[in-house]
Amino acid sequence: MRFLPLIAANLLRKKVRTALTVGSFAVALFLFGILAVVRGAFRQGIDVAGADRLVVVNKVSIIQPLPIAYREQILRIPDVKDVAFAMWFGGVYQDEKNFIPQFAIDLDSQRRVFPEFVIPDDQWKAFAADREGAIAGSDTAKRFGWKVGDRIPIMGTIFPGVWEFNLRGIYTGRRPDDDRTQLWFHYDYLDEKRHWGKGMVGWYTVKIDDPDHAARVARAIDERFANSPYETKTDTEKAFAASFVKQAGNIELLILAIGGVVFFTLLLVTGNTMAIAVRERIGEMAVLKALGFGDRFLVLLVVGEALAISLLGGVVGLAACKLFTLRGDPTHGMLPFFYLPPAAMASGLGLAAAVGAAAGILPAVSAMRLRVVDALRRV
Repeated sequence: MRFLPLIAANLLRKKVRTALTVGSFAVALFLFGILAVVRGAFRQGIDVAGADRLVVVNKVSIIQPLPIAYREQILRIPDVKDVAFAMWFGGVYQDEKNFIPQFAIDLDSQRRVFPEFVIPDDQWKAFAADREGAIAGSDTAKRFGWKVGDRIPIMGTIFPGVWEFNLRGIYTGRRPDDDRTQLWFHYDYLDEKRHWGKGMVGWYTVKIDDPDHAARVARAIDERFANSPYETKTDTEKAFAASFVKQAGNIELLILAIGGVVFFTLLLVTGNTMAIAVRERIGEMAVLKALGFGDRFLVLLVVGEALAISLLGGVVGLAACKLFTLRGDPTHGMLPFFYLPPAAMASGLGLAAAVGAAAGILPAVSAMRLRVVDALRRV
């Protein structure tokens, strides 16, 4: 703490230079925060996937359906606790740009298989009683200004025509990164009105008694329907979500590459700034050494200045990023959520501190090796 007044005084000598260096850190950490949000959105399905859930799809492709009769057969497999099914609808609301994940769901088991989605009991009862009822995620309801009781027209793409739904409920999530963008409606309503694919579903979500039995249950399901007209491919929910992320390319590598370049550039900029600051104060440091201040003091002083710049810039950048995310999703629903978690903010501050310390090491060593006689001779 006794170094802080001296560090502050040194940094305020060159206000413009300090402000620009702090700004560099702020911009870098703002970008880091945005990358963390995008990475989290792409990994959302992986990170929140239930360890006790399996996903069963058609072995040929997920776009190929499965018979609804498979549900009862899956339920008879040992260690299967519950089974839900769903069908992708693929409609648009008002405009083609208004993308919403829409699913025809199984009312009987939806809440049991997906307990992370929270819906008031009275709203769920109203939804169950209305054949044209629908439930929307809180983010989607906020995005379009929907309220319970609204009539929502959806233009079908896979299933042509205008489909109208009565909004009977709005669900939320137990965790900050739960997907709140979906729209659910009755599978029976879809099956009744569509002209093709009757009695078929998109996929099954299977809840099992013990996650340790996942591999055995998955194998048993696929063996049950082997050599049938609709063979299956069963994975854990986490593996299923990861396969979707891979279809978009190696997002993880891209984000790491961008972040690595940004922080390496920041390291060079900050290191150069601190080297200049040390060269400008050679005479002062020689005097400090002559007065009895040791090498350790000079090292802590220089590294402390670099850390102060990096942490101040990091706090500003991450705070700006957090405020930006609080304004809502700028992608208009293309990402399942737009949220900067505290863990990512802590990681960002840690990286900023590491870059600041690394940038201050070489100038600090230079100051430590300074000989009083040589330094005073330059003045």
